Amino acid sequence: MAFLKFNKSELVNLAYSLKREILSANKTGAYCNTTIVTCNTRRYHGLLAVTLDRFGGDRFLLLSDLDESLIVDGKQFNLGIRCYGDSYEPRGHKYVVDFSADPVPQITYKVGQILFRKTLVLAQDRDQALVKFELLESPAPVTLQLRPYLAFRNIHELTHENPDANTSGAEIQNGMAYRLYANFPSLNLQVSDGRAKYYPGPYWNKNITYSDEYRRGFDCREDLVVPGYFEVRLKAGDSLVFSASLMQEDTTGLKRRFNACVKDAGEITSCRDQLRRCADSLIIDHNGRKRIHAGYSWLYTGMMRETLISLPGITLYGLHDPKQFEEILDNVIADDQERLFRRTTQIEAPLMMASALQSYIEYGADEKQVWKKYGIIIRGIIESYLPGERAEVSMQPNGLLWAQKDGVALSWMNAYIDGHPVTERAGYQVETNAFWYNSVCFAVEMESKYGAKRSRFVSKWTAIRDLIKQNYQPTFWNEERGCLADYVDNNGQNMDIRPNQIYAISVNYSPVDEELAPSILRVIDNELVTRRGLRTLSPRDAKYQAVYEGTQRDRDLAYHQGSTRPFLLRPYVEVSFRVKGPSFWKRAEWLIEGFYDDLSKHGVGAFSELYDGDPPHEPHGAISSALSTAALLSVEHLLDKYKED
Repeated sequence: MAFLKFNKSELVNLAYSLKREILSANKTGAYCNTTIVTCNTRRYHGLLAVTLDRFGGDRFLLLSDLDESLIVDGKQFNLGIRCYGDSYEPRGHKYVVDFSADPVPQITYKVGQILFRKTLVLAQDRDQALVKFELLESPAPVTLQLRPYLAFRNIHELTHENPDANTSGAEIQNGMAYRLYANFPSLNLQVSDGRAKYYPGPYWNKNITYSDEYRRGFDCREDLVVPGYFEVRLKAGDSLVFSASLMQEDTTGLKRRFNACVKDAGEITSCRDQLRRCADSLIIDHNGRKRIHAGYSWLYTGMMRETLISLPGITLYGLHDPKQFEEILDNVIADDQERLFRRTTQIEAPLMMASALQSYIEYGADEKQVWKKYGIIIRGIIESYLPGERAEVSMQPNGLLWAQKDGVALSWMNAYIDGHPVTERAGYQVETNAFWYNSVCFAVEMESKYGAKRSRFVSKWTAIRDLIKQNYQPTFWNEERGCLADYVDNNGQNMDIRPNQIYAISVNYSPVDEELAPSILRVIDNELVTRRGLRTLSPRDAKYQAVYEGTQRDRDLAYHQGSTRPFLLRPYVEVSFRVKGPSFWKRAEWLIEGFYDDLSKHGVGAFSELYDGDPPHEPHGAISSALSTAALLSVEHLLDKYKED
């Protein structure tokens, strides 16, 4: 029995089915992403988007869609579905009777007495999408027509009819190769059946509407090239595999290749299996360089903050692969020299390097070898926060870091409206200074153990460590509220109740007294904790936005003003176990069960970036998030750790 399934009544209800997306991603950086009825509702949707180095490593959508039609007794039944303005045409979803996603997306259609199935896979080792069509039952032979829709554009953009598009193709084995624009690679469209014929007849299909973009107030209409169609006669029991690839394929092996891809996908029997599969899909191995993809479909690969936060959860607790941990971390260091040592608006991100290494050591890495390899990096990062080194952040005489750049959000809470940050948070930030203290303590301890004798670094930074400790708690602690200020500026403490303070008590070296942790945790419990992560702002605050919906402005207001973040569960659960002990186990389990309940929502089988702050906590944002996936893997690791107790 499939792990993820939908029935006919759910599938034919567009209000339900268009909100549920399927995603396949591979190691080359390619992806396939659409809805469970294969109606594209976002500009990012399509059957084959690939990473192209020739255009700076961005992703480009080549094959947007593939319409299949069945011709029976002269009557044509189009199984595709597409939106034009307020209407859908064709309306192939009305023929859908079954959908499953185990191990790969599979859709079954019923047209009269005809039972027809479509299965989608993405090859893991090359830029190739494969679609298998099977005529399961039919009282008579059926003619199958396949019409590809070509885009050849950046995934963030839209395309329109233009004279530059080259709609003529070149014949190849059992198919055609198309390259709409110069400098693009050719897209090879081929089928496994040598009896199939291809009929060229290019035209522009205009004003295709992406309903999700329309709902958000974005540009939402585009024109796509339909270059022609394949046609083949099938009888009951016959099948055909369609391939869209950057390589010319040997069509005699397409069915074998399809079967191998399905086998490699593996069987999913539990939520943890699905979690680990998601973790693996978020590691890209493009050109032999492994990096973490922040989230599908519109986030980027190799984002520094997202990588450093998610790296332990994905590689260690999910895949149990310390070699990948180091490989990905080494690539972050190579790629982000500017941000790590000179300037970045992600001012806390370089300091997260120490936290990642601490997790690595706790997992079992030899701390002496870790420090031998990465000590120079950590020391360099710490030194870069001294006065005069960075324009956006600098250590003050009290040892704390002051962050300020007018009109710029210098933290992870970096949404903007009309060019202005929603949460600028200039001044002393509670989480940045917690990571700062943790990094300095870690470096001093490691250098004392494994560095040079009479190390000048240890002498210098021991004094600064003590200064940070001396000033952190008086700066941020608010006795009346029983918690920490979110940031402190020239006007004093900002007492917006936000989750950033969780890091002050979750880092290995906490800058606050241990006896304050229960009070801070109590405030977080009472105002921020939900079954889908921690809210970004207390609902008692007048600025609180309960739902992440509406226009771009509405959503940017809610992004860090109430929406929950699953990734914050990791530090919260760590602290809760530390403060409350093994008795917290049932509560921790309850906190992650809801994410498994949501596997049939938003991104089917994936873990979303964020959720509404208010119940029922609907999922939003990237449908498959590295931060969320890693956090859940980390919590599962903690559950295993405390289970016996």
